[in-house]
Amino acid sequence: MSGHSPNGLRPAPRDGRRRVSVLGSTGSIGVNTLDVLADQGGAEAFEVVALTANGAAEKLAAQAIRFKAQRAVVADPAAYRTLKDALSGSGVEAAAGPEAVEEAAAAPAEWVMAAIVGAAGLRPSFAAARQGATVALANKETLVCAGDLFLDAVRDGGGALIPVDSEHNAIFQCFDRAQTSAVERIILTASGGPFRARTRAEMAEMTPAQALKHPNWSMGAKISIDSATMFNKALEVIEAARLFPVPQERIEVLVHPQSIVHSMVGYRDGSVLAQLGAPDMRTPIAFALGWPERISAPVARLDLAEIGRLDFERPDLERFPALRLAREALAAGGAAPTALNAANEVAVAAFLDGRIGFLDIARLVEGALAEAGDRRLDCLADVEAVDQAVRAACLGRATPRARGAAGAPSIAS
Repeated sequence: MSGHSPNGLRPAPRDGRRRVSVLGSTGSIGVNTLDVLADQGGAEAFEVVALTANGAAEKLAAQAIRFKAQRAVVADPAAYRTLKDALSGSGVEAAAGPEAVEEAAAAPAEWVMAAIVGAAGLRPSFAAARQGATVALANKETLVCAGDLFLDAVRDGGGALIPVDSEHNAIFQCFDRAQTSAVERIILTASGGPFRARTRAEMAEMTPAQALKHPNWSMGAKISIDSATMFNKALEVIEAARLFPVPQERIEVLVHPQSIVHSMVGYRDGSVLAQLGAPDMRTPIAFALGWPERISAPVARLDLAEIGRLDFERPDLERFPALRLAREALAAGGAAPTALNAANEVAVAAFLDGRIGFLDIARLVEGALAEAGDRRLDCLADVEAVDQAVRAACLGRATPRARGAAGAPSIAS
């Protein structure tokens, strides 16, 4: 793998049971991944090397026993005893702590699902890449924060990278890597989230419970809020710029409320290739697991006649400034994308805790970008230093002040 393009991809071995690991197995992507593995034969077809979670010890233990995993790891050391007790007599090794998660990711496997949410997934994703696995990447923050460094790790490890985000997976399927010069543009589709038709005044009053109600997808809390702010699409613009050899000005975003067309690639002859499917993450997961072959997936089949219509509209950058901020971060380069991601993670957590209002998420990120500077990131330690510094600064700002008439706190001045 070199540069921005997913080149040098190699098929995963098919002799005997495939060795697989799932990082973040108790989250939405992880659960869907295990569902696909079960559909393909489960423990009879796969040797599950490791499953990891943050702190959901009992759920993780149940998964590990069902799939006969060699190792189960919780990132939170406080959950170790619960995990150890739940695995008693199963033969599954229990471990805890961030270092243990990284070690699990480095354990030899042919295919690794990297689905740990946020910057916490950086080191495990790198560990999986360095050991030469085919990395099914659902942790977009790895590419946003450390894109070139991560692509170098994949190349140096001799493995492959298959994007699992539905949008980038769609582009991957439609992108002709044999003639990249023929690609004219990339079109990322966005559902618009739960507030697509809301005014800014209305969005200012929205609660976490309302923001978590995505109209199409069943996702975790962080990505659901990112969908409501469109920061998920902002991060995906940066991710697409890392993955595919197309300049950012030719990466477009199109709002598509039905979430049926997952993304498109436009060619210089006027052709536009699109990947369509029901809004179900098991489809891109199955693609990543089977690549370069196509395998079955336990998903509903698309019925366009029943759907009847597909709608598209341009995003409103005034109501959803996240897309503008992503392009500014890409143009600035260096530490800016890392700062954008770190500030957004802090802001989402503060919103979910009721410490700031919905519109304050973008305000907090914009402030962090203004202070990011042009620092180069030459190694993973540089990325982590910027991430930690931005988080500390944003935590100090994401504090409630006097509540307004609607009862929503805002960022302290």
